Amino acid sequence: MKEKYIALFMEAFHLPEEKVGKGVAMGKTEGWDSVGHVGFITELEDAFDIMLDTEDIIQLNSYEKGIEILRKYGVEIEA
Repeated sequence: MKEKYIALFMEAFHLPEEKVGKGVAMGKTEGWDSVGHVGFITELEDAFDIMLDTEDIIQLNSYEKGIEILRKYGVEIEA
């Protein structure tokens, strides 16, 4: 699961694998703006077959927060 999660960041924000992890966040990562966020959320929902609540979409603003939110939906990803 973690590989799939990392791959989503790589694709959505054009990051090399070694750059994906702690510190990747909206406003700090090139391309992670409002438009990039919508695309990332769409891909995340498709990849893990979930539908995020509006509050979770708003709060998902970092790599770490994404793991926390996915766990709420039964997706277990190691940090």
